[in-house]
Amino acid sequence: MPGHTLKDKVVVIGGASRNLGGLIAREVAKDGARVVVHYNSPTSKEGAEQTAGAVKAAGGEAVVHEADLTKVAEVEGLFEVAVAAFGRVDCMVNTAGMVIKKPMTEVTEEEYDRMFAVNSKAAYFMMQEAARRVEDGGKIITVVTSLLAAYTGLYSVYAGSKAPVEHFTRALSKELYGRGVSVNSIAPGPMDTPFFYPAETEDSIAYHKSSAMNGDLTKIEDIVPLVKFLLTDGWWINGQTLFANGGYTTR
Repeated sequence: MPGHTLKDKVVVIGGASRNLGGLIAREVAKDGARVVVHYNSPTSKEGAEQTAGAVKAAGGEAVVHEADLTKVAEVEGLFEVAVAAFGRVDCMVNTAGMVIKKPMTEVTEEEYDRMFAVNSKAAYFMMQEAARRVEDGGKIITVVTSLLAAYTGLYSVYAGSKAPVEHFTRALSKELYGRGVSVNSIAPGPMDTPFFYPAETEDSIAYHKSSAMNGDLTKIEDIVPLVKFLLTDGWWINGQTLFANGGYTTR
């Protein structure tokens, strides 16, 4: 069986200015990937440019592009930039998302709409455009959350807005049969990044840590190897949600 590598592959990464997306970009670059570094707003531009610089320093190629992924035209524009810069798209990894933690009785309509726009709508249309653009044999990955398997309160609109992505993943993977394109979701445990802490207290952080096998949060370094595996030798995994969380939740 021929090897599956990232050499010269074009990888579009949603939310690549920092945290998990930024590390994925830097790591795939070490294997020779060409990376489209997406960022969401002007406040993230500097981080995106730093990611692109690291990609180039690692031996890869990079282009940086700002897009509001809740707007379909801007999702399409992101992939147009990829094709214009590199001539093709081979892989898409979407790490973009947002979280709030509060009782269901306190969630506002505005918060609900925003959460579903970022976590569900953006994921859907990123997957849709990736399906249209990726070459045969391509890879499509979306990051969700291990809370999909949790029995807990306070995350109703966060986990609820991520939950549809599981079905999007199954549906799209089936629709792309015959093209050799795999479509999967990765569900990390609570990750040790600035994305996690604003919604938590010292007590809840301690609880999250205690729920994993090593008494700690998931590190982005724990997730990147799984992403790279799905982009290469893990090509036969398809239509799945992979929980990577140290046993934080199981199913």
